[in-house]
Amino acid sequence: MKGCWLLGNLGESGGGGATEWRTAFCDRILTGVMELIIISGGIVVIPILTFITSVLFWPGALIKAYNWFTRHKLGLVVRYSHSGSYRFCYSTRGTPGGTTPSLLLLHGFSANKDMWLPVIKYLPRNQHLVCVDMPGHEGTSRTGAEDYSIEGQVARIHQFVQSIGLDKRPFHVIGTSMGGNVAGVYAARYAAYLSGATLICPAGLVYPKDSEFISRLKKLENSPQEESIPLIPTTLQELEDMLSLCLCNSLSFPRPVLRGLLANRLPNNGFYKEVFMEIAGEKSRHSLQENLHLITSPVQVIWGQEDQVVDVSGSTVLQAALPNCQVELLDNCGHSVVLERPRKAAQLIVDFLSVQTGNGENKKLS
Repeated sequence: MKGCWLLGNLGESGGGGATEWRTAFCDRILTGVMELIIISGGIVVIPILTFITSVLFWPGALIKAYNWFTRHKLGLVVRYSHSGSYRFCYSTRGTPGGTTPSLLLLHGFSANKDMWLPVIKYLPRNQHLVCVDMPGHEGTSRTGAEDYSIEGQVARIHQFVQSIGLDKRPFHVIGTSMGGNVAGVYAARYAAYLSGATLICPAGLVYPKDSEFISRLKKLENSPQEESIPLIPTTLQELEDMLSLCLCNSLSFPRPVLRGLLANRLPNNGFYKEVFMEIAGEKSRHSLQENLHLITSPVQVIWGQEDQVVDVSGSTVLQAALPNCQVELLDNCGHSVVLERPRKAAQLIVDFLSVQTGNGENKKLS
């Protein structure tokens, strides 16, 4: 959501509690509405009232509308493909066959294909790319635990690759967090299909140092009471805590945006817990670690120095196992590299592809 116009225009007023804040917010909106109605002669009444209703009562729908608008602006088209009865949902731009390989982008836990929008903004317009909803997420089929383990996700992603013909020429896979785990294992199992891989803060390793998130999980495991998982918020406060965990630089999200984010997540929390139990279980917890010796493709690693979800010390593990991998550590950046440093991440990916394809150097972006 970084860069969203909602964040810039809806500031939270201090003091007085939620009720007083909402009253003040409504007063400001209604004052502006009346001025617009007078200026426009009443022509824009319905669109404005629709907007206000969305903000106040369906903030989740407003966020989805914003993502739809951003996809459209970036030239992305949402499509579906099938492998038997299984359905994949994905967004795509461009056509394969250019001077650089196609990009397949795999999002993290409890996210969806739209999480890549901030990065796509800075990728070349003619770059062929595909962002898929991971198994069970957003528009992709929701089946059962067998598809939510890392091995299960890797198998489904390969089905997806074949279903859209992405396997016709070597492509580059990019994954972040859970998606980084899947991308790494995919690189180990299906090396012949890849030109390379970019792993952004990947899960699935044996980390020399525990992150804040892992420390919290260990406390929860030893707690007699069932408590919420830090990455599956059920209240606004828990959502704010999750954002603080994922971001190095805290963003002052207005309440309507927070309510919208939470509203879109709550109906899926049961599914998120099922997925989390699979990827954190014994079969998947160290999947990437266990497959590192099978990776032969060129690998790029991008990691936020202040990552509190999976510790940046994991980069040393990758470097030891893959001596030729290119490691980029980003200062003043946490786990959500895609949100905090989208421009830099995009340029690092472009530079890596350029070197791999021999297209020369690109101008650096900070």
